[in-house]
Amino acid sequence: MNAKIPHSKVNHERWLVSYADFITLLFAFFVVLYAFSKADREKHVQVSAAIDSGFQSLSIAAALPRTQSGAAKNETRAFSEPLHFAVQVNSAAEVRADLEAIRTDLQKRLAGQIGRGTVSIELGRDGLVISLREAGFFDSGSAMPRPETSATIDQIGESLKNCRYDVRVEGHTDTIPIHNSKFDSNWELSSARATRIARLLLQMRAISPRQVAAAGYAEYHPVAGNDTATGRAANRRVDLVVMPRSVLDLSSDDKVADKSTWRKLTGQ
Repeated sequence: MNAKIPHSKVNHERWLVSYADFITLLFAFFVVLYAFSKADREKHVQVSAAIDSGFQSLSIAAALPRTQSGAAKNETRAFSEPLHFAVQVNSAAEVRADLEAIRTDLQKRLAGQIGRGTVSIELGRDGLVISLREAGFFDSGSAMPRPETSATIDQIGESLKNCRYDVRVEGHTDTIPIHNSKFDSNWELSSARATRIARLLLQMRAISPRQVAAAGYAEYHPVAGNDTATGRAANRRVDLVVMPRSVLDLSSDDKVADKSTWRKLTGQ
């Protein structure tokens, strides 16, 4: 007679062991997350303070009083050197006064060039615009300034040496297409001219590299009509736009709002 083989009883509750391990691990996971959140709270405070300090350095925010420990105070900053992309001013009127002073200085330095019509200086929508006409600075189709223009560029650099604002160098052309061995389009020509002028200012250490931007606009920002030779000549130019950072480096919506304020101030 064959002996009976005992059968082990299946335990249907073994899943509870795995489930308990899972719950334990999940609990440990949330404990670690909670610990990290407590540890990062101080960092959050530091980041918040840094962001607030950054906004206080902008011209728009600097005009507003800052409250600390229940007391309001205005923060000021000495201008011992150019403030690279972080200009702090107390009011739009102060910006205008600074740019007017630069314009007056340049008008004295460049009286001859202004009289000949090769340079013009005016307050525009973005700031102070120093316009260098192609006829006085470049040969047709070339991005290299003529050697005799170096004295004019030096004078501009000297006037901007203590400038605390940013400078955007803009290249512009007329609507006549260009295609030569160096440039395939007006975009390339305008960009090359802007970059060349910016490079000259940097080489003479007139302003900090952090204050300079160069851009080529081809024929799409004219100041006169392109249907006459006189209008086309006016459009072929390099503009140096001296501006507060709030115009140069804010988001598109902020630029619109800030430009609107500047237009009211300048009557543009």
